[in-house]
Amino acid sequence: MDDLVNALKAVGEPTRLRILALCLQGELTVSELVRILGQSQPRISRHLKLLTEAGLLERFREGNWVFYRLAQDGPEAGLITSITPLLPLDDERLIRDRQRLAEVKRDRDEAAASYFERNAAEWDDIRSLHIDEAEVEQVVNDLLAVENITSLIDIGTGTARMLELLGPRIERGQGIDLSREMLSVARANLNRAQLSHCQVRQGDIYQLPFPAMSYDAATIHQVLHFIDDQALAITEAARVLKPGGKLLVVDFAPHDQEALRTDHNHRRLGFGDEEVSGWFILAGLEHKKVVHLPGGPLTVSIWLAEKPELQNPTAEPAHPAAH
Repeated sequence: MDDLVNALKAVGEPTRLRILALCLQGELTVSELVRILGQSQPRISRHLKLLTEAGLLERFREGNWVFYRLAQDGPEAGLITSITPLLPLDDERLIRDRQRLAEVKRDRDEAAASYFERNAAEWDDIRSLHIDEAEVEQVVNDLLAVENITSLIDIGTGTARMLELLGPRIERGQGIDLSREMLSVARANLNRAQLSHCQVRQGDIYQLPFPAMSYDAATIHQVLHFIDDQALAITEAARVLKPGGKLLVVDFAPHDQEALRTDHNHRRLGFGDEEVSGWFILAGLEHKKVVHLPGGPLTVSIWLAEKPELQNPTAEPAHPAAH
């Protein structure tokens, strides 16, 4: 009862209702909210603190930036669902807020496009070495065409292409990446695709900021060849999967394109099926399927694994080991 009263008190103020209305459109930084709402940063920060303490917003840091978004879980999330349809969309303040939000999103898109343009040549070089990405995405769609996948985490999300591809079929999507520049591109892409239920945040793929058994499916798309410890990344992905959850890994089969190591910072020149299957076994996953898509000097491989169902569903899950 006390939690509900605190949450109702938190929303019972015009600026805080405006903040909730804005966060319905996606995550926002403090500076973006200051720009949109036309109020001082200390005042906006206090409103955000009250909404966060009431469980209505979630706060997370990304370098020097702090983002806020609507709470995804808990009774407060239900309260938001009940309140937001009551917001008067013809209110002058809300109309002005939406106009300024559109300006903020345009600025984001321009910054993301600039970054993409600076790096497009590098990505085009790599794309020219393998089969068309549309064919890869078709296989990804087919392998994850399961009705009970409602939540997805894309690990090393980059431009959030996997979230764009699979987002229309899920209820909740989350992307993780270390690069703030790539996250800016990802946010612009998700905004353009109108996938407000899919979000991205900065994080370490070896220590995902989520509890065990949080997601129905996970994707690791063209990431493993950049990192040092592939087994640990897969083990961490398995940790956040629910029993019966699917892990889909896309990367290259072994190849001899040494320029990818010297010019594009690839640490590994592809992976064999036996090696990837071994990582799945170490992570407690069952290797279900592999698809190879040759085309040019590189062959794209897609491996699918599944987390076994709990042997005793009524038993308490073991506490995951710390890395």
